[in-house]
Amino acid sequence: MEALAHGHLPLSALRTCQKEHRCHHVGSIHFLTSPVPSSLKFSAPIKYRSGIIRMQEEYELKQMKDMAAAKKRWDSLIRDGKVKVLTPREAGYAIQLSNKTLLDVRPSMERKKAWVKGSTWIPIFDVDTSLELGILSRKATNFLLGGWWSGVPSLSYNKQFLSNVEEKFAKDTDLIVACQKGLRSIAACEVLYNAGYNNIFWVQGGLEAAEEEDLEREGPQPFKFAGIGGLSEFLGWTDQQRDAAAKEGWGYRLTFSARLVGVVLAADALFIGAQKVGQYIQELRTH
Repeated sequence: MEALAHGHLPLSALRTCQKEHRCHHVGSIHFLTSPVPSSLKFSAPIKYRSGIIRMQEEYELKQMKDMAAAKKRWDSLIRDGKVKVLTPREAGYAIQLSNKTLLDVRPSMERKKAWVKGSTWIPIFDVDTSLELGILSRKATNFLLGGWWSGVPSLSYNKQFLSNVEEKFAKDTDLIVACQKGLRSIAACEVLYNAGYNNIFWVQGGLEAAEEEDLEREGPQPFKFAGIGGLSEFLGWTDQQRDAAAKEGWGYRLTFSARLVGVVLAADALFIGAQKVGQYIQELRTH
C-alpha cells in the first residue's frame, strides 16, 4: 500500500532516464512518459545525485517487494471472482441501467479535472499536505526526480478511506470502483473486500481508458487528461495530448508550440538578466 502513495522515482527508472532521457511507468506511479527536451535538462552535482540514489536504494527494494506481493493478492481476488472486472463502457452501462454506484478513489488533483456524473468521491490516496520535516523532504525529492515535469505530487494514504465508505454505503451495496489508471482502485477493492463488501466491480484501465461516450462526464477536461500535469502538460508533450493533436490537427499543435517558444524566450530573458546583474555587481566591486 505504501508503494502506491509515494511519488518518488525508483532508482531503476532514474538510471533509465539518465541513459535514455525518458522515464517509464514503474510499479504504481506513472512518471515521465515523454522525452525531456535537451533545453530543459539540468545536471545536478555528482555528489548530490549520488546521495539521492543512495537514499532511494532501500526504498526501491521495499517498493518492488510490496508491489509484487500486492499484485499476487489482486490477481487472486479477480481470479476467484471476489472482485468483478468491468471495462469503462460496461461501467457506464451498469450505472445507467442498473443504478450502480461509481466510487471514485482518485486524488483531488485528478478528480477536479474530470469526474463521472453522480459518482461518489472518497480518495484512497490524496495530496500530502503535512508540513513535517520528513514529508517536506520527500516532496522536494519527488519534485526534483520528475515531479516538475510530470506534475505527479507526493501522496499519502487516506486513513479515513474505509470509515468514510462505511458511512455512506452498506456492505451489500453494488460498488463500481475506479481511479485514473486502475491501480489504486484495485488496491481500494482489496481494502473493501477485506472489510466485508461483497459486490465489488473494478474498472480495468481506469477512467483514462474510457472514451468520452462511455461515461457521462462533468468537469473541464476529458477523462484522458485528468492524470497529467506539470511542465509536460503545459507544453503538450504527454502521450494523451499527442494523440489528441493527431486527431485535431495543426491548430491544436500550434497552441503548444507557442507555449514552448514562450518558455524558451522567458528562460533566455532570465539568463540574460542574471548575466547583467552579475556584471553590475562585479563593476561595483571593482570601483
